[in-house]
Amino acid sequence: MRKVLTLLSLVLCLGLRAGAEDYFWKARWISKQYYQSETNSWLAFRKDVDIEKVPSSLVARIAVDTKYWLWINGEPVIYEGGLKRGPSIGGGYYDKVEIAPYLKPGKNRISVLVWFFGKAGFSHMSSGTGALLFDARCPGLEILSDESWECSVQYGYGTASHPVTNYRLSESNIRYDANLFDYNWFQTPVPKPESGPVPRKAPEWLGSSIELPFLPGEPPMGELVERPIPQWKNYGLKEYPSVRQRGDTLYCKLPYNGHFSPWLKVEAPKGRVISMSTDHDMVSGAKCVSAEYVTREGVQEYESFGWMNGEMMMYVVPSDVKVLGVKYRETGYDSEFTGTFSCSDPILNEYWEKARRTLYVCMRDTYYDCPDRERAQWWGDEVNELNEAFYILDRNADMLARKGIMELVGWQKPDGVMYAPIPCSNYFKELPMQILNSIGWFGFRNYWFYSGDDSFVADVYPAVHKYIHEVWKLDSEGLPIYRNGGWDWPDAGSHQDKVAQLHLWYYLALKAEASFARMLGKEGDAAEDETIMAGIESVLNTRYWNGSAYITPGFEDLPDDRVQALAVISGVASSDKYPGIKRVFAERYNSTTYMFPYVLDALFTMGEPQMAIDRMRKMFPTIMKDDCTTLWEHWDHSGTCNHAWAGGGVISMVRQMAGIDALEPGHKSFSLKPQMGDLKWLETGFETNHGRIDVSLVKKGKRIDATVTVPEGTTCIAAGKTLGPGTHKIRL
Repeated sequence: MRKVLTLLSLVLCLGLRAGAEDYFWKARWISKQYYQSETNSWLAFRKDVDIEKVPSSLVARIAVDTKYWLWINGEPVIYEGGLKRGPSIGGGYYDKVEIAPYLKPGKNRISVLVWFFGKAGFSHMSSGTGALLFDARCPGLEILSDESWECSVQYGYGTASHPVTNYRLSESNIRYDANLFDYNWFQTPVPKPESGPVPRKAPEWLGSSIELPFLPGEPPMGELVERPIPQWKNYGLKEYPSVRQRGDTLYCKLPYNGHFSPWLKVEAPKGRVISMSTDHDMVSGAKCVSAEYVTREGVQEYESFGWMNGEMMMYVVPSDVKVLGVKYRETGYDSEFTGTFSCSDPILNEYWEKARRTLYVCMRDTYYDCPDRERAQWWGDEVNELNEAFYILDRNADMLARKGIMELVGWQKPDGVMYAPIPCSNYFKELPMQILNSIGWFGFRNYWFYSGDDSFVADVYPAVHKYIHEVWKLDSEGLPIYRNGGWDWPDAGSHQDKVAQLHLWYYLALKAEASFARMLGKEGDAAEDETIMAGIESVLNTRYWNGSAYITPGFEDLPDDRVQALAVISGVASSDKYPGIKRVFAERYNSTTYMFPYVLDALFTMGEPQMAIDRMRKMFPTIMKDDCTTLWEHWDHSGTCNHAWAGGGVISMVRQMAGIDALEPGHKSFSLKPQMGDLKWLETGFETNHGRIDVSLVKKGKRIDATVTVPEGTTCIAAGKTLGPGTHKIRL
């Protein structure tokens, strides 16, 4: 029977969809016999392996629901491995980890701690089963998860007594009782606890695992896809920049808003409760994550593994507990701040610094709308964020954007609808205009054009085509028929001309699909898209243009600046219409932080850099505060204070203000056409897959003296000249 099941497993693995690796899993999913997969539970696995000769390479493939920590011979190997589940509905990810450097001849102990979230949330779909899959093989050596592994439910862990996290989060508040389990179990034998719950059906505290009755590739764990992004960067334990005490609370200043886990060392009586949270524990009325530690007798150390974010970490400590030390560990997406920007305007400089910090705190398993309240991959946010990343981070960041693209199409419904946030197991509503933007010109198309990565296009094209041409229907004039979807939300705020916005977002989605169709040799599809675009453009320029602005016939409010912006950057508006559109921009400030980058793009496109810069100076201070290192969600300091869509202005600061824009995918060639307005000087640079582009600009009257560094294998077009690799000085 085992041979039949193994053969079936091979057939299933070979039949996985494109994107999953052809890999025969010899290991089995394992768990604990009496374990019922309770929410927020932790499983400790151990395996002792005798190795005669350490191989030069041994790659372990590791999958769990949901996160894991790996030690080998008591040394940490992976800090928070695993990804929230959801490459497609019902599927999960696995990690590939090189473990040979941690092995030694003789006895080796492999230890894995698994955190099972066990509940629904925005950005995670629970399998309902806490389990481990560990498969490491090379010639002469196999380490496979099976019933020979030791396993225990870590009853030291539980849920903190704080209010529960809000329904958007799949993570729970963590409580750890040091009296119920040895925190250093991965190094030492694990005794039965002195007190606390002991499972009724458990004959011994640490016993064998059981092999679960399903194979890799089968439900409930489903298809397994190789982790498409790097392991987290671990910055190690660090001292807080400052610590002050008031009453029973230690206020520990963090260096900036990031992903942090708190550590402590105390001398305490048994049973005292230490509470840990950040100043982001409650955001917009929504409970975020926090932690508790219950002391044992004596001197002890503890680190809470569930990361939090904020500007301040707080420990509430009972009076008879002596604090011997507190520290923090920062972890984050493995990408470096390689982009730089500075200019003669301090407001723009401050905005850049806060925008880059906001982008980074909104990156982990997916791009987030915010890291505290939701941790959700809303695609309206991701469009802005993936474009910001080209100028702020190194090219490792592109992997997170590509992961999001593949997940968005992987969760497409049978009727063709796409929705966000995904992965998700408790929210399934489409935001029509955000999805059009996501699969369209500024989303999927810009990812391809600015990264140079076209490897995803063939895989996503069928889903994009189905959404555009089957979900959306056209009326007798050839315009898309308005759909509310699950949530009729093109932007926050009021005064929205939604109908005109829809037509333009649909136009931009067609424009992106046509470029992909030609890339794939689908000339018929491209021609169809362009025919529909021509019809939409004709109607907008006749019935919707009222002589001074674009406005939906019958719309009873003033013209919407968002509509004018989309008309300009889509190319629907010809230059003869710019004077009227400029007057709308001078009077109307409807767009929120989400749509603001498109307004800036339009102003620069029309050759109005001063209007764009003045708009930045007016609006940017309203999302920046001295005591916050990140940007607020809305202009009035409301929402969350770490919303990365608010950083979209950096896109225009590089592409238009500095004038560095790609002419070919991946910046194989690029232009230099700065629009500096009243700025006196500007310096910026960023990494491409070909190398680093650096530009220095000094304005002298109406002329600009420029220094540009052109990477190997690329060219720059500036002042009518073609510049090859190297550093050039040129007057513009």
